[in-house]
Amino acid sequence: MQLYPSLITDALATVRYPGSGKNIVEAEMLADDIRIDGNKVSFTIIFDKPTDPFMRSLVKAARTAIHTHVSPEVEVTVNTASRQPAPKPIPVLPGVKNIIGVSSGKGGVGKSTVAANLAVALARDGYKVGLLDADIFGPSMPKMFGIEDEQLFIHEVDGRQMIIPVERFGVKILSIGFLVDKDKAVLWRGSMASNALKQLITDADWGELDYFLIDMPPGTSDIHLTLVQTLAMTGVVVVTTPQEVALADARKGIAMFMEDKINVPILGLVENMAYFTPAPHPDERYYIFGREGGLKLADRLGVRLLSQIPLVAGIAESGDAGHPIALAESLSGMAFNHLAHEVIDAVNTRNSTLPPTIKVELKK
Repeated sequence: MQLYPSLITDALATVRYPGSGKNIVEAEMLADDIRIDGNKVSFTIIFDKPTDPFMRSLVKAARTAIHTHVSPEVEVTVNTASRQPAPKPIPVLPGVKNIIGVSSGKGGVGKSTVAANLAVALARDGYKVGLLDADIFGPSMPKMFGIEDEQLFIHEVDGRQMIIPVERFGVKILSIGFLVDKDKAVLWRGSMASNALKQLITDADWGELDYFLIDMPPGTSDIHLTLVQTLAMTGVVVVTTPQEVALADARKGIAMFMEDKINVPILGLVENMAYFTPAPHPDERYYIFGREGGLKLADRLGVRLLSQIPLVAGIAESGDAGHPIALAESLSGMAFNHLAHEVIDAVNTRNSTLPPTIKVELKK
């Protein structure tokens, strides 16, 4: 069968646009670009808006009209265009310069303690810092900052109702712990947890920040994927302890972020509980959990060892008291101050040597 543009136009004149009741030819929705190649036909339907609710159904109706009124053997390609440009996506956290995940391969290595004290140390250096407690099933930041009983408030920003983060020690903080009973387990399916986390990111007034730290859940999970798909992360700090079981899990966590589909830069490794020094003998070191396992792992993987944090009872006690030890003028406080400087240097190096971060797009 020989195909002509008039055959195609006549067939499409039987397709009515539900919004006006006119056929798409009469409504001037058919572009002047009908192409015929043998039994192949292509054309474009023009909509007023790129989000037209009838777009999908109209494309299907146009294809059916060609098969019904011309021939079922015709291969039909229907393109769409709009008279209005597609709306620009609203950037997530437009006022934030650097987004840093604090991660660990397993629980119990002091990841949250490192995240809390790193945030405080950065704030003490004069930086604008935000901290998101993304450990949905074990939120600990309200306890560590002494703000368990704080209530969240909302105000309007550019016509939107936004959550106001709680500010403590110069750090803006949000945690799912503010929204649930601290004495009850959080029983959520993965999608519920991911949606709650997105709300704490996108519906909060974080404002201008130099560093936005995210205390991630231990291991690898849907929450990690939600974070890298929601935010363009500058990089990740991985926390481990020196023993082999922790190092093996840290290695898996690093491998996840370095995977081609994820490709989030590793800023470096923190070896927590690296050694124990008794207070009466400050020159002595006891390697209770193994010696320099973090250093060896960093060398093996070609990542930076940011710091070796000693095992000191005061670090945990300060966290339990809601007063992070990075606030203290002590050897432990200085250790986290040193870590902050190393992270700043790692971020600056990353930003000067790698292209800007983009959100991860995972195709189904």
